[in-house]
Amino acid sequence: MDRTIHPSSALKGEITVPGDKSISHRSVMFGAIADGTTEITGFLAAADPLSTLSCFNAMGITHRFEGDKLYINGKGLHGLQKPSAQLDAGNSGTTIRLICGILAGQHFPVSISGDQYLVKRPMKRIIDPLRRMGADITATEAMTAPLSIRPAGTLTAIDYELPVASAQVKSAVLLAGLYANGTTRVIESEQSRDHTERMLGLPVERSNGRTIVSVKGGQGVSAGHYAVPGDPSSAAFFVVAGLIVPGSEILIRNVGMNPSRIGFLSVLKRMGGSIEYLNERTVGGEPLADLLVRSSQLSGDIILEGEIIPNIIDEIPVLSVAAAFSAGSFHVKGAQDLRNKETDRIEAVCANLRTTGLTVESFKDGFAFVSKNSLFHGSFDSFDDHRIAMAFGVASLALNGPSTIRHAECVSISYPAFWETMQSLQR
Repeated sequence: MDRTIHPSSALKGEITVPGDKSISHRSVMFGAIADGTTEITGFLAAADPLSTLSCFNAMGITHRFEGDKLYINGKGLHGLQKPSAQLDAGNSGTTIRLICGILAGQHFPVSISGDQYLVKRPMKRIIDPLRRMGADITATEAMTAPLSIRPAGTLTAIDYELPVASAQVKSAVLLAGLYANGTTRVIESEQSRDHTERMLGLPVERSNGRTIVSVKGGQGVSAGHYAVPGDPSSAAFFVVAGLIVPGSEILIRNVGMNPSRIGFLSVLKRMGGSIEYLNERTVGGEPLADLLVRSSQLSGDIILEGEIIPNIIDEIPVLSVAAAFSAGSFHVKGAQDLRNKETDRIEAVCANLRTTGLTVESFKDGFAFVSKNSLFHGSFDSFDDHRIAMAFGVASLALNGPSTIRHAECVSISYPAFWETMQSLQR
């Protein structure tokens, strides 16, 4: 489905973005291996988290929805059952990578795969540490899905230093650590998202610029209540839209403000963006706030590199859109992981920015461009990637004529109502 976006004279209103995707995935996983029933409010019922839910249903976990609440009937660390068929992670890299940590400790063989895009994504990053722990896991010659995991007896705890900051790899190792003899430690030189350690209440040490997260083998997971905040990555699209469309004022309520997720806000503020944090509070261990965004004259020469990259990896496409409407240059370095997302996001962003008339240089680990006073409207390819579709849907609001987003339905991966929410703000 293609979607035509017309320029907007202003964006006005109040919205609430869907629940955090990362926390939604984890709440289902942790609820499934907990003893008892876990209540989840604000669960993101989009394609990716539903893939996680479906995988655990296939292993004997039951659930029910009651209004805005999801209840997971957990069976403990060792209560999962052998599925009758291959598990299907759909398009979700989070599902397949995190669940492998749990599957590595099970007493039954299992295989897991996904759609035509997921089977191209690299899995070596989780396979290597899991094998070090004693997991019996095999992949294709290219180290991609489908993955097969066979019972390996008891796993062995390891100390694992992440070669590249990755919350998915960290979480997979920590989850496997629940089934290991001893204490497993994951060491980060650049901190990645910390939802797993927050939600499981794991000890965290910081020493000599490194973060060390530990988990003791055999420790149970407690059933309880997870309140899923609004996804900051989803909010980012409307923050940028409010900044670049003249005359705009948008209030975005209940946005998760976890420090490992909001680097994009600091980048936009450096560019001169008017963003206020209102009603700051903490719910279920996660900080929240309402964001008041007003249109702004953005400017500045921005270089994104180093320790901020893991924090903003999902927001780089929409940050590039903000920079395109700013006065100055924009350079991303050290973000090679963008090539291993739902699509090659470096090439996708560069291709679409060139459609607007920008001269963009791409590199193995990033890209660079200098903004122009006038940008062209046109036809943008989503590359079947939800974040690319939404980023250039936002760009279309501020261009000088109608634009088309090809295959716009892919937003269902994380934000099924995205286009309707955008339309509700247009004036």
